[in-house]
Amino acid sequence: MSKNDAKQKNDLKDKLRSTNFKGVCFWDITPILKDPTYFRQVIQQLAEYFKTKKIDVIVSSEARGFIIGAPLAYELGVGFVPIRKKGKLPFDCINLTYEKEYETDTIQIQEDAISKGQNVLLIDDLLATGGTIKANINLVEKLGGNIVGLGFLIELEYLDGRKFIGNEFDVFSLIQL
Repeated sequence: MSKNDAKQKNDLKDKLRSTNFKGVCFWDITPILKDPTYFRQVIQQLAEYFKTKKIDVIVSSEARGFIIGAPLAYELGVGFVPIRKKGKLPFDCINLTYEKEYETDTIQIQEDAISKGQNVLLIDDLLATGGTIKANINLVEKLGGNIVGLGFLIELEYLDGRKFIGNEFDVFSLIQL
């Protein structure tokens, strides 16, 4: 990592703030998102890392995953597919219920959103325990998608999310806490 890259990562980290939300430490990315320079930096750094992957579509879950996944899809010139909470998508869907740090959640993806064999990059704002991204992986794989990578703005290394999702994926995070 170059001196400039390290400075940029520290600048991003300094922009984060934490708060207590439903009994867990919640990392607020709003200060990064509201600053066009930092927001652009996030998208460009993720694009730089994943640009050599053969990606057909980016899949992200609501709501903060959309904020990063959609502009990254635009930057890379690929499609974007949302994963949403149950009842939010207008077509036939497949569902998955999973445990989060502070509640149970049911998510869904439209059954025609991913074609069998399509190369998928999963993007989210945060990797914590790995429960949400593992649920996203399971939905994409049920549709026959080939996951080529997982990208995050923040990774909470002390929660061992990588361990939970396994070593089979290329995982990249901009900020490690």
